[in-house]
Amino acid sequence: MKHCPDPFRYQRRATREVRVGNVGVGGANPIRVQSMITCDTMDTEMSIQQTMELANVGCEIVRITAPTVKDSGNLENIVKGLRERGCNVPIVADIHFKPEAAMEAAKWVDKVRINPGNYADSKKFLIREYSDEQYAAELNRIRERFSPLVDLCKQRGIAMRIGTNHGSLSDRIMNRYGDTPLGMVESALEFARIARDLDYHAFIFSMKSSNPKVMINAYRLLVARLDEEGPDWNYPIHLGVTEAGEGEDARIKSAIGIGSLLSDGIGDTIRVSLTEDSIHEIPVAKALIEIIQKTPNAQRPTPNAELSFDPFSYQRRATETIERDGVRVGGEELIRVVIRRINFDKIAHKIEKMGDYKPEIVYEDAGIVEVDPRDDAAIERLNAQRVSHSTFRSRHHRADRPQRSRRLRKQSPACNRPSSRSCARSCRSLFDE
Repeated sequence: MKHCPDPFRYQRRATREVRVGNVGVGGANPIRVQSMITCDTMDTEMSIQQTMELANVGCEIVRITAPTVKDSGNLENIVKGLRERGCNVPIVADIHFKPEAAMEAAKWVDKVRINPGNYADSKKFLIREYSDEQYAAELNRIRERFSPLVDLCKQRGIAMRIGTNHGSLSDRIMNRYGDTPLGMVESALEFARIARDLDYHAFIFSMKSSNPKVMINAYRLLVARLDEEGPDWNYPIHLGVTEAGEGEDARIKSAIGIGSLLSDGIGDTIRVSLTEDSIHEIPVAKALIEIIQKTPNAQRPTPNAELSFDPFSYQRRATETIERDGVRVGGEELIRVVIRRINFDKIAHKIEKMGDYKPEIVYEDAGIVEVDPRDDAAIERLNAQRVSHSTFRSRHHRADRPQRSRRLRKQSPACNRPSSRSCARSCRSLFDE
């Protein structure tokens, strides 16, 4: 299975377009930014205010939770108030547990998000082995509960997100697939097959987890499975790390999870989930998209390249331990933090107060040479420089043989340095370049 055409060359995954209100997701559209309001859905005025605040800072799709039928009914007033005030941002109803709430919400919004783990299943943490016949019977029960919503969405021409959460997989899925990315994927595919059987295709997938490693694996596996199902399974993907938190840690988690997948070419809409005011999510999401938009894709294509790791499960790459700038790197060492000199200088005045957050290596001081691992000639030149550098130093800088060093300098026209120390500096400079 492959999760992207070329792991070494950026290429956005081709998908069909799904319309969410007046906003197109997937296809030739840009990667969309969305967020979620945090107030009580029954507070109509505050819901309108928070939605407009998000729209004003560049949020393109706004999600509103609808935990009960009553909350879902109030979406009518919220949407009406927004449109009367000239705000046309698409509204998404976030549904958990209650199909009745989803049916009510679908009357008023542009998109309904359902969670396959709890839409038609209750979580009882039961351990049970399902026979194939029993499992098929459960799928038929889900079809009966889910089909009315699909029919209503199709009738109204609105979209749906089939959004699996790692923390809320059903007992049925847990017993057959375990608490795994595969279980997350299969949970969503079961609902997607029902929608397709009813000739409904205006849906988007998501595979969210608070653990970026699980989230990355699940999304990659989903895309690989969609490709296996066939070319018409080219549905758009929504990305997000659930409950990322606040501050720097939350932004790092989101950058790891969302950024890794965007680099794979996966993702048509994103949300950075922060436990802060929602308007703070938008600049972070835009920054991640901007980085991807600047990613060059002119490198030599390597579509048949074999990866040296499994992209669908996390395992740290085995390496040797080396030392750079006085810091041990690789092997069993922790992952080290490297920073450019220009950024180090900006924080140098407070470096000692940063504790565990301070950078450990300054890039320009570490003797690091960038090289394309596919460029055999460049690697050969680099290795030749290393051998030359090592041989040169062993012959000229033996502290216990100063007389021989002087004789060698006289014999070798290539070595006319005024001192062994300056010679070492020159050789090191050559290697670093």
